Amino acid sequence: MSLIISDEFLEASQLTQGEFLQEIALYLFESGRLTLGYAAKMAEMESDDFRELLKSRKIPLYQYNLEDFEIDLKNLQELKRL
Repeated sequence: MSLIISDEFLEASQLTQGEFLQEIALYLFESGRLTLGYAAKMAEMESDDFRELLKSRKIPLYQYNLEDFEIDLKNLQELKRL
C-alpha cells in the first residue's frame, strides 16, 4: 500500500514530507502501534538515527508498565533476591 500525503496537509503542518513521516512514525512508535524497525522505516531513517530522534524528543525506547514490574517482582521473589 502506498500513502500519498496531500500538499495541502504538508503546507498546513509547515513540515517537509520527511518531517511529516517522522512525526507519524514517532506517534505510532510511542503509542505502541509500530516497532522500532517499522517506525524507522516509515520515517525513512536508519534505526540508530531513529533512536537518536526518540532520545531528542525524550520518548523512551521501551515502555515499562505496571504489569512488567509485577512480573519482575515475582521473578525476583522466586529467585529469592527479594
